[in-house]
Amino acid sequence: MAIVVTMPRLSDTMTEGTVATWLKKVGDKIKEGDILAEIETDKATMEFESFNSGVLLHIGIEAGQTAPVDSLLAIIGQEGEDISALLNGNTSKKEEPIGETNIEMSTTNAIPSFEIPAGVKVVTMPRLSDTMTTGTVASWLKNIGDTIKEGDILAEIETDKATMEFESFNSGTLLYIGVQTGDSAPVDSILAILGPAGTDVAAILANFSTEGAVAPKTEIIQESKEEAVSAPQKEASNNTGRIFASPLAKKIAQEKGINLASVKGTGENGRITKADVEAYNSSAVQVNLPSISATDTVAEAVTTVAAVKPFIPAGEVYQEEVKNSQMRKVIAKRLSESKFTAPHYYLTIELDMDNAMTSRSMINNLPNTKVSFNDMVIKASAMALKKHPQVNSQWKEEAMILNHHVNIGVAVAVEDGLVVPVLKFADQMTLSQIGASVKDMAGRAKIKKIQPNEMEGSTFTISNLGMFGIQSFTSIINQPNSAILSVGTIVEKPVVKNGQIVVGNTMTVTLACDHRTVDGATGAQFLQTFKAYMENPVTMLA
Repeated sequence: MAIVVTMPRLSDTMTEGTVATWLKKVGDKIKEGDILAEIETDKATMEFESFNSGVLLHIGIEAGQTAPVDSLLAIIGQEGEDISALLNGNTSKKEEPIGETNIEMSTTNAIPSFEIPAGVKVVTMPRLSDTMTTGTVASWLKNIGDTIKEGDILAEIETDKATMEFESFNSGTLLYIGVQTGDSAPVDSILAILGPAGTDVAAILANFSTEGAVAPKTEIIQESKEEAVSAPQKEASNNTGRIFASPLAKKIAQEKGINLASVKGTGENGRITKADVEAYNSSAVQVNLPSISATDTVAEAVTTVAAVKPFIPAGEVYQEEVKNSQMRKVIAKRLSESKFTAPHYYLTIELDMDNAMTSRSMINNLPNTKVSFNDMVIKASAMALKKHPQVNSQWKEEAMILNHHVNIGVAVAVEDGLVVPVLKFADQMTLSQIGASVKDMAGRAKIKKIQPNEMEGSTFTISNLGMFGIQSFTSIINQPNSAILSVGTIVEKPVVKNGQIVVGNTMTVTLACDHRTVDGATGAQFLQTFKAYMENPVTMLA
């Protein structure tokens, strides 16, 4: 049965949208998760994702055209299916909500006698990343009965990638909290209800369903991911003397004794966010910490204060249950899927690092220049991938996708698990540009300030544990990539050169490959090219 896709409401103030561009054309096969189009709202241009599969049979709004919310945007169905009835306007039974924020349900499933009280707003669990299906409330910043103003931070929500401030775009009294601190709930579940003080919300709770509506669609609001999280923007100057900061940022600054006037805001119009305050505090505490990284790579050793452990008498069994974070759940799910669906095999090679160490020393003697060995690994990998595109591929049931652009993901350990910031078009960057970009993204990842779109689109991944003294290890492929490179530490040891035993510096790397796309010989040839670049770094500058 054909499905009618309507113009979604991507923000609470959106009444119409403009199709900036179509990424698919009539006749194309659509899979769940494919980006159909880019839609321009009153606040941003956002990618519009399909949650249905089939063939794109009809486009109702051409690129550049504007149409009201709920207008016919497209029709997806089976190839050759008759959609004349839908085009003639008979869509009442076939229309289904689609898209990550298209949550304004038809009122046909609502109880006819039920009316939502005037001024009441139902706030649902937002979808804050492209892979988010459930969210965890890390903390509530407001309590039931509190007066909420537009712009107040209601809660911190933990996704599979980061913990983000959730900002209210409505005013009223907090009447109900649907997800308690530490609890998880699916996207579109009731997160909170705002409205006039004293309003009875029992009828709303009794009739609400994520499968169907409970009230006129104008009353159900979901904060879109563009609104809930302020994306990093160009810093704006403020000459009025007023300090713009989120309520949470002010609270944390007050608790830590930080003067907000000395904190640089990265939010909209220079607004100071929670992450800005934490970053300021973090830099002040760690400024004098010595570097203990053996290979000066991107992942930095972090000094932490051990928590006070309860006293356990000798010989007694003690277990502690630590609730899994949303990030940890997603890591477990994805890596399990990768390990058990992709046939892994591993290739290990040892590199002579003497020339690399000499070259790095010479480069770092230049003014305002600092290059790490990890930067050299990224550059060498990117250039080798251009020569061996099959390693830079993706497996699909119908065909193998060869990526001729190189987007390298760099695994970074954070407090709750692991994130993979992506360095786009790494093959076109210099060593200095790679170093600056990776340092910036890794630093923001550690303080949960990196944005979801900065962790998407990788074609190859690098994991480096050299700073921990690990000589060699194997990694699980970060799908949909076909390979991941595991980088060990540099070891000084006896080696044979020109028939003589001398002291040399070596580094072991292991390439994990998906055998569906990368044959053994292909993986070996990639490593040979990578080895040539690393052992003669000057060739990377040619």
